[in-house]
This record gives sequence, C-alpha cells and structure tokens, in this order.
Amino acid sequence: MSTMRAAVWTATDTAEVREIPRPEVPEGWALVKMAYNGICGTDLAIYHGKHPRAQHGLVPGHEMSGWIVEPGGSGLAEGTLVVVEPLISCGDCRACRTGAAHVCNRLGLYGIDTPGGMAEYVALPPHTLHAVPGGVDARLAALVEPLAVAVHAVALSGMEQGDTVAVFGAGPIGVLTALVARAEGAGRVVITEPSPWRRSVAESFGLDVVPEGSTMTATLHALTGGEGADTTFDSAAHPSVAAELTDATRVLGRIVIVGVYKEPTALNLRDVCFKEQSMVGVRVYTTADVTRAIELLASGVLGLEKFPTVAYDLADVSAAFDAATSGADALKVLVTPLKDGADR
Repeated sequence: MSTMRAAVWTATDTAEVREIPRPEVPEGWALVKMAYNGICGTDLAIYHGKHPRAQHGLVPGHEMSGWIVEPGGSGLAEGTLVVVEPLISCGDCRACRTGAAHVCNRLGLYGIDTPGGMAEYVALPPHTLHAVPGGVDARLAALVEPLAVAVHAVALSGMEQGDTVAVFGAGPIGVLTALVARAEGAGRVVITEPSPWRRSVAESFGLDVVPEGSTMTATLHALTGGEGADTTFDSAAHPSVAAELTDATRVLGRIVIVGVYKEPTALNLRDVCFKEQSMVGVRVYTTADVTRAIELLASGVLGLEKFPTVAYDLADVSAAFDAATSGADALKVLVTPLKDGADR
C-alpha cells in the first residue's frame, strides 16, 4: 500500500481523516502499525489552536501503542506489541550531554514536531520503541506514556515508605500519580477533585477522596494531627490549587508540580521558607520511567483494567476530540484505526 488513513489537523477545532502517503522508513528505523493513541491535554491544545509549535497539516498523537511491521534496527520481531517514547532531543545541549535529554533545551515531540500516531502507520527510530510483555492488551498499553509521567513525578518527589500523600486533581495524570505513589509505598493517598464523577473513579480505586464541601488541607489536618501531607502532587495546575499547596504540606514536606500552568500563578513562598519545604517541577519522563511504567502496567498492581477509557474509530476523530474536551465519561479518550477496536 502506498497510502494510509490519518487524522490531519487542518484548522482550529477541525481534524479531517485523509488518505496520505504511507511513511517512508529511513534506514534502520521501524514501521509500526498503530493500535491505539490516547488524547491528552497537549493534543487538545493543538486541536483548539493554542499550541505554539503545532502547524496546520499535522498528524497529531504521541500516546501510542502498536505492532512492529518492519523491524529495521530495533531488534524486535515482526508483530511485537510496542509503546513509544515520543521525545525528540537535540543531543547537543547541556541537558542532553549530561544524561537529561528529557529536558532538552529544544525538546520536541512526535505528534507536534513530526507526524504522530493518529494514523494507520508511523515510522519511528529504534530508541523510541519499548516492547510490551505478552498478555498486555494493546488498548491498555496506550496508557504507558501518561503512566510514565506519573512514575517520573513519584521518582522525583523523594517520597518515602509510609508517607501520607496528597494529590490535587483526579484527571488521568492525577489518578495515575496516586496509584503509582501507593504502589511505590505510600502509606495513605488522599486525592481531591471538584468533579463528582472523577471523585467516584478515584474511590473505585480505593483512594481516600476529599469529601464534597471540604478541602485537602482540612482533610489532611484531621488525618495527620494538623501536620499535613509528607508529599504533595499538583496534577490540577489551577490557581486555587497553587494557593493551597503549602498549607496542605507539612514542615519539611515535598511539593511536586506535575500539571503545567498556563500562566504565572501566585504561590505562598513565605510558607516555603518558614516550613523549609522543597518543590520540584515535572516535565515528561526518562527512558527508565517508561520501563518502570511498563513493569507496573504488566504486573497488574495498579488495577488499570478499571481505568475508564473510551475508544473512537479514526474516522470519528472529531467526535473523539469533542469527548476528550468534555471529559465527561472517560479519563482517557483513545483513537484507533482498528475497526473492531473502537467502542463507538
């Protein structure tokens, strides 16, 4: 076949499914048949015309799972289920030279700076491909990329065994961060979320949920004798959350900013000083984080078979973006070129 179906972002709030040339595969690269691609906040920013780098004509998507069609130099057998580490680094800046390519000064991403996964096929360099153990469903495997963000956040936090952990926001990253923290040894995980439906999802995973009408700070103080959380994750990136982070966190506690704020936001830096709190930001993840995410997913310890997803056929990509924008009935909206893989 010389052509394939792909979703193409053609204008603000507009994506069309077109027949485009099947990608040429550079020497040593692999060709991957796409299974599922998740829609995240970055994709929504592209779709709504708010991403500074995205250009019309782009094939979006970076939360990819699929099967090896042409192995190239990957060393993987044809038919192997893989997930993609979609980062593009320059290799020259200080971060790249010192082993921190995930925060490259010129970091790029498949699905923004080069064609992404909302297509039938994608050509990818071998270092981006991670084999998934047998028995893992391709639909579930599409969660590895956002799961790697959660793994990275917990790894950076310095969380200790038995910690009381606070998570602001029960969106996909918030819930995944809470589950990873628990799997990595948190003693108690408390999560807050304004949406009743998302609170019910968090409860279904056995997480402690801040009751409607209460606050994270009040809930934590009741649980900790007024001390607050040992480790706090902000996955909401909302000014009202920023205003509460230091109150909710104990003296010498740790605050991790996981969600990306769209503009400068007020923060109580006096509390940071007086309570000697530490704070760290999260951008994406390292290769080791992707590997750990695959391990956690394959082990079943996170219970992600219960993670609410909905899959749309590639032909219905506009409806998929609308569903992801509303966030009404799924934590993760997926797009699939597999006719029998879609729910609607």
